[in-house]
Amino acid sequence: MESKAVINIILILAAAWILGGAFARVRLPRLLGELLAGLLIGPTLLGLVGPGEAITVLADLGIFFLMFYSGMELDPRELLEHFGLAVLVALGGFVLPFAAGYGAAVLFGATTFQALFIAMGLSITAIAVQARILQDMEIHKSKVGHIIIGAAIADDILALIAFSILTGLARTGRVEAGLVLVLFAKVAAFFGITIVVGQFVMPRITRRLTDTAARGFTFALLAALVMGYLAELAGLHLIIGAFLAGQFVRREVVSPELYEKLNDRFHSLIYGFLGPVFFVSLSFHVSLRLSASQWAFLGVLVAVAILGKIIGCGVPAVAAGRGWRESLVIGLGMNGRGAVELIVANSVLMLSATLLREGVISQPLLTESQFTVLILMAFVTTLIAPISLRATVPSVCSKSDRDFCALWRGAPR
Repeated sequence: MESKAVINIILILAAAWILGGAFARVRLPRLLGELLAGLLIGPTLLGLVGPGEAITVLADLGIFFLMFYSGMELDPRELLEHFGLAVLVALGGFVLPFAAGYGAAVLFGATTFQALFIAMGLSITAIAVQARILQDMEIHKSKVGHIIIGAAIADDILALIAFSILTGLARTGRVEAGLVLVLFAKVAAFFGITIVVGQFVMPRITRRLTDTAARGFTFALLAALVMGYLAELAGLHLIIGAFLAGQFVRREVVSPELYEKLNDRFHSLIYGFLGPVFFVSLSFHVSLRLSASQWAFLGVLVAVAILGKIIGCGVPAVAAGRGWRESLVIGLGMNGRGAVELIVANSVLMLSATLLREGVISQPLLTESQFTVLILMAFVTTLIAPISLRATVPSVCSKSDRDFCALWRGAPR
């Protein structure tokens, strides 16, 4: 690793440590401090650090192992208990922002394809961002936390399927039903294999593990990487595989002693090193050089994105018998976008360049200014999500169960 890369990592960690700690002292998620640290030291303001190969690799590992740790922490029985509601919340939170985002983009002069890809960007929920926010606020093990995580997983799958359909449409001018069916079959096979392996195979292996020579830690790393690779083969993002791999080494599967050691090591690795690098680097993609019309477009997209998630996710929750306060928290909790937005937007830009070069399309699928607005929208919603949750969660706590209140107040669990 070059000395410049080492200096960049030092600056990132120092800024994240200082600003993250400052936000934690006023009971706000460290995530906010890390995002602002990226704005401060990144290309947007001081320009001390910028994107680079080493930072990108560490950031990718950060999002990957953050999802793995989330899988370790969450109880699958709670996820399954709220699975039906989570799917309804995901559908509402995907369809409404998509429809409203498409209309808003057309009003601001976007072509049909541009409006479709912008709309998909608004409908995304970044599961890794949501998991970090919920964990920072100590409510990831609550019923609301399980609903949000389950809905974010379903939303992520919907977004990837929609992305596959739209890119196929852009390449060929038509939706190929066969490819869509193959994608659904791959997803179903992936989850089916995961359930069988997790239920019958992994317990036989993990019961024999101790942490002699860190064998348990090595096994956990292998499980995460293999599951991430299999998720990619199934047409999903590797972070879905990492989350499911975390279920293989959760508290109920491995011995209590091994779980505590693994939990401590992964917590330190993620929250002390890889996680801050990831969240600081997210801000490197933010640019504030927009025209007046682009700022207006950004304002409309942010409003549509936030209200679309609140209404689209909140209405199904209310219909399922959740109180309106709890439904509001679910809607606000689905608003962070972050990494998945960057991945999708970058992929669209690269595909657009290829298709323009080949003469398949005559207009870009996404312009540079639209890309900038989408990234800013993702940043703003990621910034707003923990602040809005911090303001609304106490009202839910006063009306909710004791477990939720104990988690929110940081009581020993």
